[in-house]
Amino acid sequence: MTIQTISTKPFSDQKPGTSGLRKQVPVFQNPHYLENFVQSIFDSLEGIQGQTLVLGGDGRYYNRQAIQIILKMAAANGFGRVLVGQGGILSTPAVSCIIRKYQAYGGIVLSASHNPGGPEGDFGVKYNIGNGGPAPEKVTEAIFDRSKVIDAYKMLDVSDVDLDRIGATQLGSMKVEVIDPVTDYAALMESLFDFDQIQQLLTSGKFRICIDSMHAVTGPYAKAIFERRLNAPAGTVINGVPLENFGGGHPDPNLVYAHDLVDRLFGEEAPDFGAASDGDGDRNMILGRNFFVTPSDSLAILAANAKLAPGYRSGIAGVARSMPTSQAVDRVAAQLGVDCYETPTGWKFFGNLLDAGKATLCGEESFGTGSNHVREKDGLWAILFWLNILAAKQQSVEEIVKEHWRTYGRNYYSRHDYEGVETAGANQLMENLRAALPSLSGKQLGQYKVKYADDFSYTDPVDGSVSQKQGIRIGFTDGSRIVFRLSGTGTKGATLRVYLESYEPDSAKHDLDTQQSLAPLIQLAEELAKICELTGRDKPTVIT
Repeated sequence: MTIQTISTKPFSDQKPGTSGLRKQVPVFQNPHYLENFVQSIFDSLEGIQGQTLVLGGDGRYYNRQAIQIILKMAAANGFGRVLVGQGGILSTPAVSCIIRKYQAYGGIVLSASHNPGGPEGDFGVKYNIGNGGPAPEKVTEAIFDRSKVIDAYKMLDVSDVDLDRIGATQLGSMKVEVIDPVTDYAALMESLFDFDQIQQLLTSGKFRICIDSMHAVTGPYAKAIFERRLNAPAGTVINGVPLENFGGGHPDPNLVYAHDLVDRLFGEEAPDFGAASDGDGDRNMILGRNFFVTPSDSLAILAANAKLAPGYRSGIAGVARSMPTSQAVDRVAAQLGVDCYETPTGWKFFGNLLDAGKATLCGEESFGTGSNHVREKDGLWAILFWLNILAAKQQSVEEIVKEHWRTYGRNYYSRHDYEGVETAGANQLMENLRAALPSLSGKQLGQYKVKYADDFSYTDPVDGSVSQKQGIRIGFTDGSRIVFRLSGTGTKGATLRVYLESYEPDSAKHDLDTQQSLAPLIQLAEELAKICELTGRDKPTVIT
């Protein structure tokens, strides 16, 4: 076994986004492309000799091949041990769990999250640091800087590892341990939630659930936890076999792409509870019978009912939400007397708050919720939390949500996505809005008066780092908001996200249709940003 040093040249497009480096599979298959980025990660880290690395992915196309390359490079670069999921499978929250449990140096997650997979689909590489969370900007910037000048990478000349057999093998001086991907994560979940109480609910014969894994990574986890440990009937988990192309579907748990689940929950003989997770298992969608729970409301409801789960009975230290997420959780935090932090989009911004003990629960409107148990958002954790609340309160999903609205008021909220638009037009739209900000404050726009208009900037309360240009916010005196952002998670063109929110304290007005309630704001957003003119789109691709 010899270490090869292979000459290479830099690629100009290896700047990590909010969730690592994401490109289409053929890009990663270009000679040296994956190797350059992985070597740039290793070169940017200090003291990796003899350390432990966690490695796994969501099972999408190119996952297995990438793992073999990374194992050989890790061995050549001096890591002492790699923990890799059986079959190359590890959900993103499971990677975080394992890093933390075994005090690993860090981990590499192979996923493009909710993006489609397959030979022409998307792939991604993300580095997580020793706390289990995504690398902060100072680390990703160092990786990008290195990628711009890299001239060689190291590779151990050795045969592939058998990823399907649990056990240890040697790659040179490095030990590779193929581990069960579910065991450690499932044990953590059982320590946080009342599994006995949930099991009683699921075996009562009066409460039926449906869990949609969307042919993505959570299939093995969901079957092990719900069908085997909690004794839910066989078939409770649908689309439970991870496939390289996610069965030809789009593994994004929303009302458009999780259509199998939506059809069941809004059809005849609907189950009482439904939930879906995305490609890498860190997102969740919660449904009741004929009822959709917005992710923003979900975060607020988990915060308000946290003490019902054993792992949170002592209370929560604080909450955090991404800036575009609705302000519903702010009202819960105020009543609980805890701090609420507003951060940029990107789970990495929650890490410092969680590590410092300033926040316990955190979430994003993009179907991501989590807590201090790991340093990633966690889809199955959120589903189990909801089931724990349902078991304790003995109410339906709809009853719990409407009770919450009566207590705190309702934040009508929606996100309109314009996917794959021309990048130039999307950038022009944002620049036009930025230029108009100084003139908007105090202005009357239809029925709304502007209270503030800014480009969101965040100063981290723990380390003082500053993140600028995180999204255009236009807030109105009645508590309504419009937010405009360009997403960093796509691989084709640009994705414009428009977030719309209005607050309604009157419980007599809590049953209005969301899009109708927000119609004046939707029209105002179109006029302000000239969306149709600059994107060529007369309607969103996805509305959630």
